[in-house]
Amino acid sequence: MTLKDYRDQEISGACSVQKHYDSLLAEHYDWMFGASLEAKVLEQKALLSEIAVGAQGELAVDLGCGSGFQTLALYELGYRVLALDLSEKLLGKLAGRIGSRNITIRLGDLRKLDEYVAPASVGMIVCMGDTLTHLTSRREVCDLFRSVERALKSRGVFVVTYRDLSGDGLLGLDRFIPIRGDDERVMTCFLEYLDSYTAMITDLVHVRDTAGRWTLQKSSYQKLRLPVDWVRGQIAAAGLSVNLQRTERMATLAAIKAG
Repeated sequence: MTLKDYRDQEISGACSVQKHYDSLLAEHYDWMFGASLEAKVLEQKALLSEIAVGAQGELAVDLGCGSGFQTLALYELGYRVLALDLSEKLLGKLAGRIGSRNITIRLGDLRKLDEYVAPASVGMIVCMGDTLTHLTSRREVCDLFRSVERALKSRGVFVVTYRDLSGDGLLGLDRFIPIRGDDERVMTCFLEYLDSYTAMITDLVHVRDTAGRWTLQKSSYQKLRLPVDWVRGQIAAAGLSVNLQRTERMATLAAIKAG
């Protein structure tokens, strides 16, 4: 077997995003941010309030809501929220947090947004964290943007954030990225740039049990490499006007539907 054969075998054995979250990442998701739920919600509320002021009772959709940082922030901004994700474990965490808030949780695929909301019915749609890069192709990204445009009301707002992996790839040992560590867990991420369009992400989590023994949990999945200018162009091609672009730690774009 050649080196390429081994590499192709490794790639074909990589987990899907959903399986990666269910088998590994969901358990450590909140912990790896190193901040309290309240702090994360406040952070996201501050970001979103810069972009749009919520209309009381207007519908917002959180695509890939995870455990609810953006969902809860949207609610605090005055929206009623539809929170959509494929991870039952993360939705379970969110379900335990919403209380009597006007938040609806759906186990579902963001690529089927048209099935969950009526055309021109949504005031704000967010796709944040690294959700966008979890899609399987650039075509799916373009399809999502068109679905977002159909779902938004006139003057509705779309916000997307993601980690831009499209630049020159990290080399050698720089591809090992420490995420967080404490007395009970240590998390490291390893990046492998497969081609101009995709990267392989391997999460390694060492966990110490009650007897003091360390065990390794590991899982891999693919992410898209999406240049910010390309994403901006595709949002515009879908019929939305981009009015904010930042390229700091995370790429952030906001767009509005004309009306």
